[in-house]
Amino acid sequence: MIEDLPDSPLVSAAWLMQHLEHPNLRVVDTRFVLSQPNAGRQLFEDHRVPGAIFADLERDLSAPSRPDGVGGRHPLPAPEVLAARLGALGIGDEHLVIVYDDPSKGQGFYAAHLWWLLRFLGHDAVRVLDGGITAWIAAGGRLEGEELIPVAPAPSTFTARPRLEMIVGADEVAQRSTDAALIDSRAAKRYSGELEPLDPVGGHIPGAVNIDWAQGIVNNQWLEAGAQRERFAQISDAEEIIVYCGSGVSAGGNLLALEIAGVRDAKLYAGSWSDWVSDPERPVATGSKP
Repeated sequence: MIEDLPDSPLVSAAWLMQHLEHPNLRVVDTRFVLSQPNAGRQLFEDHRVPGAIFADLERDLSAPSRPDGVGGRHPLPAPEVLAARLGALGIGDEHLVIVYDDPSKGQGFYAAHLWWLLRFLGHDAVRVLDGGITAWIAAGGRLEGEELIPVAPAPSTFTARPRLEMIVGADEVAQRSTDAALIDSRAAKRYSGELEPLDPVGGHIPGAVNIDWAQGIVNNQWLEAGAQRERFAQISDAEEIIVYCGSGVSAGGNLLALEIAGVRDAKLYAGSWSDWVSDPERPVATGSKP
């Protein structure tokens, strides 16, 4: 492993520049646009960090969604299936993975989602590029573009060692103890039910507090530990923290922010709101209060 790897879940563009040629490094581009599923791949082909490989949210990092909505819009793949896909992309047990997207385009959570997935599979050698490709460019990092066809690394062996304690399902959310905090990571209008552009029902899970993941990034950079702790101050006494969003992806932004704040045992409701409302018997709350 690279000796000066920060303990933080983040690395800077300057750090990546110093280590970009290391043979055990894998840089992964996770840019994606929900409304244009092919846009991320096109952006990657147009310009990318040199040597980066591309991981597609829907083709590589999600299982196929079910017609009945169970599992949500971006279901968590079976660990062995995801491990095989990562290995096919050239990510192996021996690699330090640096993940990026583009916070200047309202992103940040795509990279955080892959960071979380790798850790869920037992692979702790993963960091997020703070500021994403925007920070890389601002720091003077060179880019590969469409004039150079991306060269995929050789397939590797990625061993899944899933940490099942990092996820919960709908039943566990419904039966959580009174000492557990449930965080809804979506924007306030989706939490309240005023606006719901993606799912058939608006609102939130009763008892959930709204902490928008996007408030963890300012000027394209993740807030430092003290500021992140302030964001989560209202649930600081919770014995258990469960995080959800619309489909289990943008919740990664809050999971990363909690890690920066020093909270390392928060759990993900992977199916999230899109799974919760797949059962019409489950209760729904609206408005600005839990």
